[in-house]
Amino acid sequence: MSKQGSPVDDEALCCSPVMREPLDAEQAATLARVFKAIGEPVRLRLLSLIASHAGGEACVCDLTGAFELSGPTISHHLKVLREAGVIEGERRGTWIYYRVRPDTMRLLSDSLAPAQNVAVSA
Repeated sequence: MSKQGSPVDDEALCCSPVMREPLDAEQAATLARVFKAIGEPVRLRLLSLIASHAGGEACVCDLTGAFELSGPTISHHLKVLREAGVIEGERRGTWIYYRVRPDTMRLLSDSLAPAQNVAVSA
């Protein structure tokens, strides 16, 4: 079993505006797992490369040349991102094509967005 835990549990976080109500333990653990996965520079770059690639997906063969790291190391980082629910992959022949999970990106964005209805004093 992976130390990273299960992918993002959409149901655990879908109903709570994260920054508008206190997080429960499960929500905090889920968000922390995702933030930890993207909090490493190589993984953040991989996420950026995948998201900005033509068509919104990238073959692992397109990603390895951007780093001075071995193939197994890149694969490890992709696995961490996948297990955290940040990306998903699809095997096509001998290659795996990765794409960003928009629901997870939306969740992260929403968790950092300030409340819309906060009164501002003049």
